[in-house]
Amino acid sequence: MIKTVYRCILLGFGFSCLVSCKNTIELNSLNPIVITEQTPNDTDDPAIWIHPTNPKKSIVLGTDKDMNGGLYAYDLDGKIINKVLNLKRPNNVDIAYGYNWGGEKIDIAVLTERKANSIRVFRLPDLTPIDDGGIKVFENEKGEGHNEPMGISLYTKTTDSTSQVYAIVGRKSGPSGSYLWQYELSTDENKVVKGMKVRAFGEYSGRKEIEAIAVDNALGFVYYSDETAGIRKYYADPELNDNTQLSFFGQEDAKRDHEGIAIYTTGKGTGYILVSDQQANKFLVYSREGASHDKHTHNLITSVSVSTDECDGAEATNVNLGEHFPKGMLVAMTNGKSFHFYDWRQIQKEIDNAL
Repeated sequence: MIKTVYRCILLGFGFSCLVSCKNTIELNSLNPIVITEQTPNDTDDPAIWIHPTNPKKSIVLGTDKDMNGGLYAYDLDGKIINKVLNLKRPNNVDIAYGYNWGGEKIDIAVLTERKANSIRVFRLPDLTPIDDGGIKVFENEKGEGHNEPMGISLYTKTTDSTSQVYAIVGRKSGPSGSYLWQYELSTDENKVVKGMKVRAFGEYSGRKEIEAIAVDNALGFVYYSDETAGIRKYYADPELNDNTQLSFFGQEDAKRDHEGIAIYTTGKGTGYILVSDQQANKFLVYSREGASHDKHTHNLITSVSVSTDECDGAEATNVNLGEHFPKGMLVAMTNGKSFHFYDWRQIQKEIDNAL
């Protein structure tokens, strides 16, 4: 089935790109293995949920950004298998595993609902809402766009047998030094998920906005794209009480907007940080472990040209998802109301050629 999706839909994408792509897609660009079914409005950000016993049944989630938007679930063939509708401009989405939901361990998806000034929490894989309509964020913020959540990433802190999930949330606009707010998620006696603000941090250039956020749970870092400026790095753990900016890299690497961030792991502490160079239709690739002399120095390894048009959100996994994705996948949003699934082996070959 994947081969059919690739051969048929990709031809259609190629034609539409000739007449509608805003930026040039290079002839040697990588082609996706799968292009998902279209949503009604405007896709924005993906997340990958790994099935606990059969990775071939894993699901890709994606937001459809509109005042009558939604959250869509796709199988690995790109077919829509579930959806949540009537969301007020959902932007970004992320996933956490093993959340303590009133004594029950579950996996959750959390997204930003921008025009409801809220984040939403859904149980996986059935997408049942467990937040009683949403958790208000950036309350009492008065500036234009200062209470409109956009980016989100989840940090799970595990100690012994317990784990705590935090949501790191960005917004349409905000002050430098406290652009991002971090919320501790908990469950009340009625099994409704609540959020409590525990931290505000994050420098901002003031040039455009901050949307893409990605947490490296294993190493304890959070990265975010300060669009047109670069990628900033901080500690993810609020209990460290350390809001020091650890790195500000990629400042000269993008054509214009730094967008979606995906982290691909190759081993303990090793791997790659991929950042969408939106107007160039490329992914910038950096070392996850940093330089040999400084783990917070992230130099550009290479850039990978893709057929994705103006990618906003992106996500990656190294899990074997079957014969078409044995080393995992990269998922990228594209213009055209869909998402692209790339076989990681395609990306790795480009990286290897640059090393």
